[in-house]
Amino acid sequence: MNYVDDQSTDTNYHTIAIIVAVCCVLIALLLSSVTILQHLKFYTNPEEQKWIVVVLLMVPVYACESIFSLWKPMFALACDILRSCYESFALYSFGSYLIACLGGERRVVELLESEKEALLKEPLLDGKELKPDLNRGSLCKFFRQPRILGERLLEIEKFGLVQYMILKTFCSFLAMVLELLGVYGDGEFKWYYGYPYIAVVINFSQMWALYCLVKFYHVTRERLQPIRPLAKFISFKAIVFATWWQGVGIALLCYFQVLPNHGKFQTQLQDFLICVEMAIAAVAHVFVFSAKPYHFLPVSEYGKVSTKTVTEVVKVEEGDEEKPAVIEETETKVEAPGTSVKESMQEIVVEGGQHVVDDVKLTLNQAIEPVGKGMTKIQETIHHLSVGDDDKKSEVEVDEYEQDVTRIKPDGSVDDDNEKLEVRVEKNKQKVSKNKTRETSEVSVVEEHKHE
Repeated sequence: MNYVDDQSTDTNYHTIAIIVAVCCVLIALLLSSVTILQHLKFYTNPEEQKWIVVVLLMVPVYACESIFSLWKPMFALACDILRSCYESFALYSFGSYLIACLGGERRVVELLESEKEALLKEPLLDGKELKPDLNRGSLCKFFRQPRILGERLLEIEKFGLVQYMILKTFCSFLAMVLELLGVYGDGEFKWYYGYPYIAVVINFSQMWALYCLVKFYHVTRERLQPIRPLAKFISFKAIVFATWWQGVGIALLCYFQVLPNHGKFQTQLQDFLICVEMAIAAVAHVFVFSAKPYHFLPVSEYGKVSTKTVTEVVKVEEGDEEKPAVIEETETKVEAPGTSVKESMQEIVVEGGQHVVDDVKLTLNQAIEPVGKGMTKIQETIHHLSVGDDDKKSEVEVDEYEQDVTRIKPDGSVDDDNEKLEVRVEKNKQKVSKNKTRETSEVSVVEEHKHE
């Protein structure tokens, strides 16, 4: 009877949670759709807005997959894979958005190089003693003050974001395979399950990506002030990283039995919280990623202006007289690019997709190159070791033959086979030095027999 009551209570709670989550999801979808459509309608700066749209789509993707997973727990893992893949892509898009706001990669390289030159020109000593806690080995200073500037910093930032996109996607599909094999153990911190190992890999990759993004923001924050970068950074970080650590925290609480650890409670609680959080995130995005700055832009940079003047002569009565007057009407037409929603979506899919493919290729080449060099060095080392062992073995054989040559009979006379042994020694010496051919050894053997 108690079991039936508990099951009935859980069903009631689940129904209430779904109703609340649906309301939050509807709010999130409505606000996000309005914001996205505004950007597509006023698509006047494609280099920036295509990445903004990708970031804004996080809320609908998270909200839809979470409510579906809450409603149908059997599809929880598939929904989690979808969320993970898009999360990594959104992080990459946010980094690309910051680069676009600075004028593109070429402009960013020039900016970072100028920052590097300015840093190198600073005097090492300004007449003040350095405090002990500001030495080079300070961990705080290491995280707060980047030591790498110039083009290298941009490469590191892009590599950090792309590696997270690749690893997150790979680990998500690996989790699905392990779940089908029954060895994934979602939320189970046990050594024979795959969940803890995948969690460690994703956490490391995620922290690396965040660290690279923070480094890049630290160097360029002054140039990014017009777009209010801190508010955008916090709102994005709250979605990507807070939801992940929230899931890990819930798993730990369930593992230590602080929260119930039965059925699908862990995943359902995570899905419910994400639905509520997406409604809050959608409200924040309305102000943080507003499309108003793109409503009015300098026409000389983002549009084409054409004018048309119409002249007409009319008669104006002044008293009893009629005098001619000239009326000029000038019509100004402004053609702004990308005002069609359809064209805007095509721009995002085609141009954005090509940009992602190029960066993934570049990152894979950067990752494979040192691996190839390492494998080459290992092969060369093994080859040198094997050649050295062969040389040592040949030298030992020569020494043994030389000992046989000096062998003397017990009566003090020289062995009759001494000359033949010398021939064998000569053959082995030729093998070690590799200066003479085998045919020479055979000729020497024939000469020895003739001598006998």
